[in-house]
Amino acid sequence: MTELAEVTVGTEFEVPESWRAALAGELEKPYFAKLAEFVAEQRAEHQVFPPSGQEFAALAATPYQGVRVLVLGQDPYHDDNQAHGMSFSVQPGIKIPPSLRNIFKELDADLGVPAPDHGYLMHWAEQGVLLLNAVLTVRAHEANSHKGKGWEKFTDAVIKAVSDREEPCVFVLWGNYAKKKLPLIDTTRHVVVEGAHPSPLSARLFFGSRPFSQINAALEGFGGEPIDWRIPALPQG
Repeated sequence: MTELAEVTVGTEFEVPESWRAALAGELEKPYFAKLAEFVAEQRAEHQVFPPSGQEFAALAATPYQGVRVLVLGQDPYHDDNQAHGMSFSVQPGIKIPPSLRNIFKELDADLGVPAPDHGYLMHWAEQGVLLLNAVLTVRAHEANSHKGKGWEKFTDAVIKAVSDREEPCVFVLWGNYAKKKLPLIDTTRHVVVEGAHPSPLSARLFFGSRPFSQINAALEGFGGEPIDWRIPALPQG
């Protein structure tokens, strides 16, 4: 077990370079080493999503100094081939999950952006939209199975690190779980967009909330460029 954990910590369980200075204090804490060991154990004994090496894909796609919007999810998708380390996004070629389908419906109603035929959100991430889940791994087909193992401490530190930057950011908190993170955010310098979660259970409250126009208005208020929310078609072949 120790040998496996060391391999995981040293190679696959590695925070992207642009985030290391901001999160250095967390990476040195005992809980983070225990978390790495837990994930290594789980991968040895179970199928775990996202695939090994993709735990920090959201941080890799959106560098620390480039974060303009932070969208907080809760738990990775737990069905086959869905999760790839970015909240709400699914891998190319995978059926769009219900929550993301509702996000696309609201995007169309809000900004007239038609729903794409896939749910791979890398185009958003590359523009500075950090698609962060509160928990970064999950056992296959067992929702919330890695809850309370240390991920929340780490992702709270990510949220706080973004809040502590000089550059203003828009934090998007959908649903009661995400709204509990509000105390981590300096609301005197950043904008928070709150709303119901886009899941089918609360979609009737999510629809009509117009989060995308709110986000773009806030970015323009900061003197920045709006996000281009249109999702390009995937390359063929």
